[in-house]
Amino acid sequence: MTTGTGLLRFRCAIAATASSSSPVAFQRKKHWKEGEYPGFSEVSTSHLNNKKGRKTNIKKKSANPWVNTVPEALSDYIHKKQWQQALKAKEGTYMRLLVLLGRCGQPGQAHQLFDSMIEEGVEPTSELYTALIGAYSISNILDKAFSVLHTMIELPYCQPDVYTYSILIKACVDASRFDLVESLYEQMADRSIDPNIVTQNIVLSGYGRAGRYAEMEKVLLGMLESADSQPDVWTMNTILSIFGNEGQIEMMERWYEKCRNFGIEPETRTLNILIGAYGKKKMYDKMSSVMEYMRKLSFPWTTSTYNNVIEAFSNAGDARHMEYTFDQMCAEGMKADTKTFCCLVRGYANAGLFHKVINTVQLAGKLEIPENTSLFNSVIYACGMTDKVYDLEQEKLVMAVIHQSNDSHNDEEKLELLAT
Repeated sequence: MTTGTGLLRFRCAIAATASSSSPVAFQRKKHWKEGEYPGFSEVSTSHLNNKKGRKTNIKKKSANPWVNTVPEALSDYIHKKQWQQALKAKEGTYMRLLVLLGRCGQPGQAHQLFDSMIEEGVEPTSELYTALIGAYSISNILDKAFSVLHTMIELPYCQPDVYTYSILIKACVDASRFDLVESLYEQMADRSIDPNIVTQNIVLSGYGRAGRYAEMEKVLLGMLESADSQPDVWTMNTILSIFGNEGQIEMMERWYEKCRNFGIEPETRTLNILIGAYGKKKMYDKMSSVMEYMRKLSFPWTTSTYNNVIEAFSNAGDARHMEYTFDQMCAEGMKADTKTFCCLVRGYANAGLFHKVINTVQLAGKLEIPENTSLFNSVIYACGMTDKVYDLEQEKLVMAVIHQSNDSHNDEEKLELLAT
């Protein structure tokens, strides 16, 4: 199928969406049982359940559902002389502070806080040690993180668990220290700690990003043989993203079929990944096929769906189809985000329509689109393209002068020949 046919098919797919008035067309087809929605890890699901539980216990007179914070609860326990509950609340306060310092890139401050906690008589727990390991891991200070792990191993009541190892493994994967990953896996096996699905997906993703596909497949096969960490749709999305971002379309399609054979059903994000990969390779026919497939199975076209299509035309400098997609996005009431406007700015710049770059930036301001580094980089890119166009125009003028000079020289030679 030619590119032109693919674009025609794309327009038809968009038009079909615009003419669809049935609300059923925008309902997700149910593929999963209750509580099995993919994309949520075991940790995140339990967190949501806990949050839901907290909300049901909130007093009606409180307008803010989180008004009863840990420090306030601690103060209340102290006032009532409930020392056991006070110690637990105090531990919760330290836990939150350790996590906060870790996310802020302050592992040294986190360790000082940890030492102060022990001096105040708070008994350390595996959760608190794990939070400290997390603080070092986020800052990629692996030697300190491993030192804390060894301390935990020596303490009978603070033994590391699967979450402790998962945090360390992720840090090692991010640092491409796969040798340390293997050693951590061995430690877990010695302690009869099975890696969970989150851990496995992290490692699988790391191997894939590093181009170590043999190891990635080995992890996947291990997941298939495990009873506790069967591959899920997150696994599928990870693999497809890896090959899609590398432009390895055949490998992406092959793994898509493999995952389907494993019994993994795609979700909206899965299909958006395919659309983005096809769009980057200007395979508009396949991009349209996936969009039609989404409509057929009642998967909603999301902001990410439209962003992927807009980005495809943006990279190609196809302002006409880019605008067509954006207009349809707005007509459907889909909210544009920062990425949408980044793609629009770059697309107009690639098409040489710099007056529309200015209009797009002004529109982003009116819509109060969040400004971040990516948006500023897009504008800078457009300004750089302006300079490039100016240089090309100057070069074109010089070539025209040279060409005109050569033509004039040739005319003189012709007159001399006629004279003889």
